[in-house]
Amino acid sequence: MYDAIVIGARCAGAPTAMLLARAGHRVLMVDRASFPSDKPMSTHLLHPPAILRLREWGLLDSVVATGCPPIRDYGFVEGPLDFMAPLPPIEDVGVAYAPRRHILDHILVEAAVAAGVTLREGVSVRELLRDGNVVTGIRAQDRNGVSFTEHARVVIGADGTNSLVARITRAPQYRARPPLTRGLWTYWSDLPTPNLPSFRANGRYVFAWPTNDDLTLVGIAWRANEYPDDEPEQAYFTALHDTAPAFAERVREAGRAQAWMRGSIPNFFRRPFGPGWALVGDSSYSKDPCTAQGITDAFRDAESLVGALHQGLAGERPMAAALADHERRRNAHAIPYYEYTCDFATLDTYPPEVLELLALATQSGPTASNLVGLFGQTVSPADFFSGTGMRSLLDSLPEPDRLGWRLRLARWLLLDLGRYSQSSSRLAERLIARKLGEMGQFLVPA
Repeated sequence: MYDAIVIGARCAGAPTAMLLARAGHRVLMVDRASFPSDKPMSTHLLHPPAILRLREWGLLDSVVATGCPPIRDYGFVEGPLDFMAPLPPIEDVGVAYAPRRHILDHILVEAAVAAGVTLREGVSVRELLRDGNVVTGIRAQDRNGVSFTEHARVVIGADGTNSLVARITRAPQYRARPPLTRGLWTYWSDLPTPNLPSFRANGRYVFAWPTNDDLTLVGIAWRANEYPDDEPEQAYFTALHDTAPAFAERVREAGRAQAWMRGSIPNFFRRPFGPGWALVGDSSYSKDPCTAQGITDAFRDAESLVGALHQGLAGERPMAAALADHERRRNAHAIPYYEYTCDFATLDTYPPEVLELLALATQSGPTASNLVGLFGQTVSPADFFSGTGMRSLLDSLPEPDRLGWRLRLARWLLLDLGRYSQSSSRLAERLIARKLGEMGQFLVPA
């Protein structure tokens, strides 16, 4: 009898199992793969909060030792907006890494086993065992076709967006949206890219970052309903030239080092727990990969879930109450990033006034860093796009007289007249919020 069975041994499952074992619990972890094993559908970027957790878990040195290069600056180009800025730190960590999944996942799995987790590889879970409506274990099959059962006080689904655990338990979804983008990417040699450039134009989004073995991942996202029927290389370079022509010429001169990969991801939150079961990582909460926040989310989710599970398993609190608090914590942090990502994933061109404002704002170093912090999960969209955030942004402009008349009016109402009149401040907030799409909800909450 285990305290916990974790289904899935990758970026959500392995940290969950490791942290539970370090807290003194008996844990079984199963996965269909054998490690080291790649996960080619992943773009594998780890933003600073993920790096901070790796350091806290004692695993960062192992990642660095693989030769994966650090990424300190993120950049973005759309219309007049063209900048590269350093990542604002979380605590003292202001660096990202993008280790390949066969490397990262193996480090995480080895750490879980070192913590005392029992690992069974090459295992396919067929069903969940129940006592009434309470999940009590799994029935599975190993790589030799031998069936077996195992029991636990809680079964944890770390088995991705198509989670078996979520499907069997009928975990309710909410805030769900269909896939918004579809991506095509591969790896290139002889394409030195020390930072993280990205480009958006013509309903396309191009992104790139360095990884192990002196390779650079370069990908393109289309709106899901506009993904081309062309042969991959033609579709890729046509979109690359339409979106980032100078960068496209550099890619043309590089050497493709791997097969083409493509995919899309649905957007949803699921209720992450029920009697005898819990969900973590992509099985719990999934959003478009355009901001590459999946692994960072998985690490945070694992840490929060384990805190709640430990309280329940140790008898410190009723399990349901502890897990309900975990869901509230998850949502309070994740919803602003979810809405920001879904808004970005529409690939709609920003209104000229917004591009004009942001282009001027990026002339201020702190503001430019805060913009890339939205991608890197070191600045919350709920703060950046709040009334306080917009006041700070407008007040930081080095040349406010260059603004168009609408933004000059909003700035005057918000900063000058707004000091004396709440109604003028609210009017300015609504004027700006109208231009911010989904993000306007944080400036003027419904």
